[in-house]
Parts: sequence; structure tokens; C-alpha cells
Amino acid sequence: MLCQAGERFFGEREAIMPTDIRALTGEELTAALNDLARLRISVFRSWPYLYEGSLDYEAAYLQRYAQTDGAVIVGAYDGNRLIGAATGEPLGAELEAFKAPFVEQGLDPEKIFYLAESVLDPAYRGQGIGHRFFDEREAHARRLGFSEAAFCAVIRPQTHPLRPADYAPLDPFWRKRGFEKLDGVIVTFPWRDVGESAETDKPMQVWHRTL
Repeated sequence: MLCQAGERFFGEREAIMPTDIRALTGEELTAALNDLARLRISVFRSWPYLYEGSLDYEAAYLQRYAQTDGAVIVGAYDGNRLIGAATGEPLGAELEAFKAPFVEQGLDPEKIFYLAESVLDPAYRGQGIGHRFFDEREAHARRLGFSEAAFCAVIRPQTHPLRPADYAPLDPFWRKRGFEKLDGVIVTFPWRDVGESAETDKPMQVWHRTL
């Protein structure tokens, strides 16, 4: 899955929990994949992703970050426990079908670092960890020579029966980070929604900024 979720940006928790946030690469990245798989299944099950995941699929999917040059996982730890993570990789490493909407809009995938996912344990939200996830991945991308960054977010209808009444989209936070929607740039990614028996393609809006 390719998306951003799991941070609350309006209001702070009364007590700040200690966390260690750092970029993981190489062997440390590989060692974090199983914990990341469990965290993704838990966090992405909630709105708006409604992801019905499995550890077998996650194990296979997440190997891409161990095998892709330039990939990074930013991990947030409470002691030795992974409580949040954000991933990224060069967009040029993605499948041609995924890159096609970028190319059709005149963008060069070789210049773009793709900010794939952000997940965070609900107990740790509202502490600015989401900002750190973007800071660390953008800094990693700049060190590799990338001049642009992009991510995508699932598009759900306002009338979806599982949409929480108090749901607040993260658009204001993303714009504060310098991102804007790329009009007409929609990618799709398949997964099985909670309560569904089969995967369906989900439309994802691409957001973009220069670094």
C-alpha cells in the first residue's frame, strides 16, 4: 500500500511520551520489517484505508525496502518497540504502471523521491512525530540528490458508510509541509477493504513538492 496515515496534527497530548526517531537503512532496515508489517496492518485497518492485511503479504511487500537502493524507513521507537514508521524510495524504482500518471503530466520519475507510507500507534499521536517523519525522509532524499518529493493518499467518497462523523482530512498539514495536489495525477493500488472478500483498485491522489 502507498499512503499516509496515523498522525494527529491539531492539539497536543497532555503527556509527551519519549521516542527515539531515526532513519533506518541496510541491516537495521531489514530487522525492522516484521514490526513494520504488524504496525501497518493495525493502523491501516482504520479509516480512510480500511485495509484488511495479512502478515504473509506484508512480509513479501516490505522486502522492496530491503532490496531497493536509496530506500529508507524512518522508525519511531519507545525503548525497543517500534511505535511508528515512515517509508520512502526513489520513484524510479516503482512499477511502470505506477509511474505512468507522473510521466503523462510531464514529470520525471528519476527526479522524484516517493514518500510511500506513514503509520503511527494512536497512543503516540499529536506529538509532532508526523513532522519528523517528513523531515527525515526529505533530508534523506536531498542527500541522494532528489529535487522533488511526492506521496499519494486514498480518495474515499464523502458518503462512504464507514466514514467517521468527526474525520478531519490531513490536507492542511500536507499543505503546511509545502505539498499540493497534482491535478489529474491519480494512481491506483489494489487491496482488500475490511468486510470485503476480494481486492479492488483504490484511486490515490498524488501530492507533490520541490525540495
